[in-house]
Amino acid sequence: MKQRVRAILITPDNTMLLMKRIRPGIAPYWVIVGGGVEDSDATREDALLREVREEIAGEAEIVHLLHQLENPKGEPEYFYVARIKRWNFDDKTGPEFQRDDRGEYFLDEIPLTTEALADVNLLPEEITHVLRAALERGDLLTAL
Repeated sequence: MKQRVRAILITPDNTMLLMKRIRPGIAPYWVIVGGGVEDSDATREDALLREVREEIAGEAEIVHLLHQLENPKGEPEYFYVARIKRWNFDDKTGPEFQRDDRGEYFLDEIPLTTEALADVNLLPEEITHVLRAALERGDLLTAL
């Protein structure tokens, strides 16, 4: 079974980078940058850093694992908090961006607040609740 990794990318301005997805026949939604762990990845963390490079041409520093869940396909997904200092969405190289059947992708930078999270349809819904709770407790940024 494939494992998946996601990076909750916190910028120097304490905003969060999210990927907006627009697909025909589906309301727009946002996801956290990341993807599948490949056989060539030594660790989940290596896979996560590779995904950040592919999807947003970024260099991130992983801070800690925030949450793990099982997605609807039964795959484990690991959500890490990470700091990112630079990125360039125009230089993305991930294979998903080459496919016409995947819809459109946009990189959004949103304030790291519960109000901003409420304004986006962030999936999976469980991670939205985890992020809101961490923001309300004030401990999401403490380890950064």
